[in-house]
Amino acid sequence: MRFNLLHLGLCLLGAASLQAAPDQPNIVVIMADDMGYGDSETYGNDLIKTPNMNRLAKEGVKFTEFYSPAGVCSPSRSAILTGRTPYRNGVWRHLSGNHDAHLRASEITYPKLLKAAGYDTCHVGKWHLLSKQQFNNPEFPQPGEHGYNYWMYTQNNAIKSHKNPNNFFRNGKEVGNTEGYSAQLVAGEAVHWLEDLRDKEKPFVLSVWFHEPHSPIATDSRFQDLYKGQKNSKYMGNITQMDNGIGMVLDALDKEGVSENTIVFFTSDNGPVPAYGGSSGGLRGNKRSGYEGGIRVPGIVRWPAKIKPGTESNVPVIGTDIFATALEVAGVPVPADRTIDAVSILPAFEGKPVDRKIPLFWRTHVSTPQDRVAMRVGDWKIVGNETLTEFQLFNIKEDRNEENDLAKKMPEKTDELKAQIIALWENIEEEGPSEWWKNERQKPSKGGKLSY
Repeated sequence: MRFNLLHLGLCLLGAASLQAAPDQPNIVVIMADDMGYGDSETYGNDLIKTPNMNRLAKEGVKFTEFYSPAGVCSPSRSAILTGRTPYRNGVWRHLSGNHDAHLRASEITYPKLLKAAGYDTCHVGKWHLLSKQQFNNPEFPQPGEHGYNYWMYTQNNAIKSHKNPNNFFRNGKEVGNTEGYSAQLVAGEAVHWLEDLRDKEKPFVLSVWFHEPHSPIATDSRFQDLYKGQKNSKYMGNITQMDNGIGMVLDALDKEGVSENTIVFFTSDNGPVPAYGGSSGGLRGNKRSGYEGGIRVPGIVRWPAKIKPGTESNVPVIGTDIFATALEVAGVPVPADRTIDAVSILPAFEGKPVDRKIPLFWRTHVSTPQDRVAMRVGDWKIVGNETLTEFQLFNIKEDRNEENDLAKKMPEKTDELKAQIIALWENIEEEGPSEWWKNERQKPSKGGKLSY
């Protein structure tokens, strides 16, 4: 009944506000796939050229402590859309194979709330909030049920690679063969929607979720040739290929005359994969890890009407916060019928602390045993194993690479945070659809390697 009442409330909100206020900003969320903290010129890589990321940072605010909501893909995406930590919203794992987990219709996304408030909405690129058997299956909620009026998406990766992928669907219909590289195809669709398809009488929400630099990597020679002689030229070029796609979207916003009052978020869904050339920038851990390298990612926000150009902020924020921030700037209230982990990061745009009642928290179901769960409170970060029986303690401000475990030196602080993280996990577990994960374990494929 609660869901039905909420649905009725959304319908009434939509009926009452089909015309959004003229000053409501447009909201664009651009996301890389498996891009590490050290994978760009913008964040200190001396080799990889990212002029459009540089442009965003020059014109907006660059966060030095921006976190992904999880150390792996699907959970991060679900948290960004719902403002709820992954095990709470049900997308607790990478969505592959045959299982129950998916982004449920009962979850409320910011595109759904903003659509009801008069926004036009579009998603292009990777989705990965449904498993293979659920993708484009009307028995499960597709992007339309989560608030998007228009979408062109893939279940997971670009197949067979970033070159000429053939697994896109547009509004439920198979696109078929394409020509070109994924970043330009995704950005091109976004540009087409911005210029030709959207309702220009309304503000808009646009999600641009690139496949790059996730494997299987394919890189246009015009980008790979920039790195001739480099060991990881394909990977480096792939980052620049994606950066070019970012530029296509930014140029379209300029052409449409909407850049001034458009808030653009750029981030990555999780840390890098070193085997393909990815870099955490010296941080400990990589994709699937609860250490900084698995979850600290690029994070840039541009909003010319409100953000001072060239700002740098060291306030810790997380991708989940995009939800609450998008709602606040649009003047839409946060749902009151469920736990929302997100907070608005508007103060952090000026380097001011945010009002966070629920600590930053991560739990990644596939990881090495010692870094499965983590929580950050202020400068302190506690990292625990799968069973929450062994813990490490770090002061992130003084030790960002997590080289100095203080658990034995500071037992009282460790016990304090241990009690807090266990209580938080018990709260999340009680609220989430725990039947989905309690009896499921990710099984390795032949050869002992993870199946994804």
